[in-house]
Amino acid sequence: MSGLDKNRFRNITISFWVSPEEKAELEARIKVCGMPKGEYFIKSLLHQRIEISVGKYKSDRLALELKKLREVFDNVTVDSELREVVNESLALLTQLQKVITDNTVSVEDFATK
Repeated sequence: MSGLDKNRFRNITISFWVSPEEKAELEARIKVCGMPKGEYFIKSLLHQRIEISVGKYKSDRLALELKKLREVFDNVTVDSELREVVNESLALLTQLQKVITDNTVSVEDFATK
């Protein structure tokens, strides 16, 4: 089966467990959207807002350090064996930096929790 996937753009499968009620709700949402299942899951998972609850000072410092680390990874030359690890690290750092810079936390956010 894996030999059939070599030339596919999306050749990796991700799966997870859901309850029968969650499955029914997911299927209903997919029908309402009118998208293919795969496209629905990809858009839902990759384009949702992620929030991290930290103070403004800490998130600014973390975002700066992540940006520096990402820039170092961008300039690293590695052989093909390490390329996948570097690409995964770059993707993680990019997402973390985006989450931190997009996320705003105020005192009121902590008061309601």
